This record gives sequence, structure tokens and C-alpha cells, in this order.
Amino acid sequence: MTAVQPPAEIVFIAEQSPEGGFIARAVGVSIFTEAATLDALRASVREAVACHYEIPSRPSVIRLRIIREEVLITDD
Repeated sequence: MTAVQPPAEIVFIAEQSPEGGFIARAVGVSIFTEAATLDALRASVREAVACHYEIPSRPSVIRLRIIREEVLITDD
């Protein structure tokens, strides 16, 4: 029987919430978290990963991809 290798990394997609603050969802894993600021979101993502995985199977790298949207008004 082959031992299951823990994932080397986990990727989160983060974006600003319409209600304010930020939300983050893991790609391919059912983990979701939110926070008021980016610094708080970083801490919340770390905590969510720690709660979801036990230490031997916890990813060693967390990637946080932050999507920002800007609305530009044309001069027309």
C-alpha cells in the first residue's frame, strides 16, 4: 500500500467582498474564510488550513492570489 503524500501547497483565490472586507476560497478543497482586512485574511487563511489539515498532512506552502477589480469611467 502506498502512503498518501500531503499536498505541497494549497492555493486560495481572494477578492474583495461586496459587503466590505475580503473573502478567500481554496482551489480544489472545501475551505472558505473571510476577514475585514488583508492582514486579517492572511491570518484567517492560515488558521483555516490548520483546522482543515492535521500536521502530518498539512501543506507546507499557502498561495494567496488576490484579485482586485477597478472600475474606470470613460471621458465620453
